[in-house]
Amino acid sequence: MPDILFLAHRVPFPPDRGDKIRAYNMLRYLARRARVHLVAFSDDPRDLDAPELATLCASHHIVPRTKSKARAAIEALLSGRSVSEAAFTDPRLADAVRRVLAQHPIDAIHVFSSAMAMYLPRDLPPRSVMDFCDVDSVKFGEYAREARFPQNWLYAREERLLGRFDRRIAQTVDASLFVSASEADLFRSIGGTGDIRVIENGIDTVKFDPAAAFAPVDAPAPLIVFTGQMDYAPNVAAARWFAHDILPLVRARHSAATFAIVGRAPTAEVRALESEHVIVTGEVADVRGWLAAAAVAVAPLRIARGIQNKVLEAMAMARPVVASPAAAEGIDHAGTLRVGEGADGFAAEVCALIADAAAGDALGRAARARVQARYGWDARLAPLDALLGLTPDAARIDAPRVEEAA
Repeated sequence: MPDILFLAHRVPFPPDRGDKIRAYNMLRYLARRARVHLVAFSDDPRDLDAPELATLCASHHIVPRTKSKARAAIEALLSGRSVSEAAFTDPRLADAVRRVLAQHPIDAIHVFSSAMAMYLPRDLPPRSVMDFCDVDSVKFGEYAREARFPQNWLYAREERLLGRFDRRIAQTVDASLFVSASEADLFRSIGGTGDIRVIENGIDTVKFDPAAAFAPVDAPAPLIVFTGQMDYAPNVAAARWFAHDILPLVRARHSAATFAIVGRAPTAEVRALESEHVIVTGEVADVRGWLAAAAVAVAPLRIARGIQNKVLEAMAMARPVVASPAAAEGIDHAGTLRVGEGADGFAAEVCALIADAAAGDALGRAARARVQARYGWDARLAPLDALLGLTPDAARIDAPRVEEAA
């Protein structure tokens, strides 16, 4: 059974946000086929104690990430690197990687998020894979076009330097992974080369099932639900746009409509949206109850990369979804969600689904059937077997051991 070093910019447990969901399911998939040695940062003290990792990993080293954004920015400006690189530079993490490489016969390395690529050893093992997920450098360019000086200058600098770093890494590893064909094409369009592959996100349709056991939510009807990490800039912008520009148009036709913003770490800007008809929940134990209560789930993202987990989750819960063109772009939905363009178009789609609950339920059932057929995790991740030299469904032959967090 091979040994794999899995480098992650964030502990992939609990799988409660988009990047952690993808990383967790990759880790779980690989752990059935190899001895996985996880080296990761933690940006939440609660993640330092994740006993579930001991059942998945042959070993794990978790390093708290305590560097402030201001310090990372200063280090980046002084060193000529991107802020993304500076933010994840830590000698403790480098030491953990060296220990794993010294103690275990590593056959392959799987890197999750390009910021972790700086920890690749000079002498790579027989196989190495870089999971970029999205083309983050281009995202910073989009931020730059919407920001003012000096923020726009900093974002433009990040786009240029992170793009250069990513292109160099892609030439170093055996394969570069992206979450959708559009992201892979985008990377090629900015000069990315090498073996560029697509491994899409999946969805756990057993957990995200309207028939599963979860606590119901008592909320006003009709309820419109938006889920996500609510200190993430594109989610903040989406919540603000819906609350300010779309919800009034919906309420003009459906005066009882309520908008629920469901997700952890809402910023002050998001909290300020709370009103008689806007609910801001903060972190919830289980998002399924809110999705089940929704007349419509929405994804009004104006900046979006790859496949949106929030959309797949709502579809798996058999809820009708209205998404912006950007949020829908990476999903092969085959017409099982509705796309709303601009505030007027988005509001019209939401209103139509609220007005015709039977049509909404039918759309939701079709959406669930689509993700069941198209987005199972094992099917999506199967290409990793060949890339990393794995035997499908190999049995674990040794008991995992726990290592203390660094």
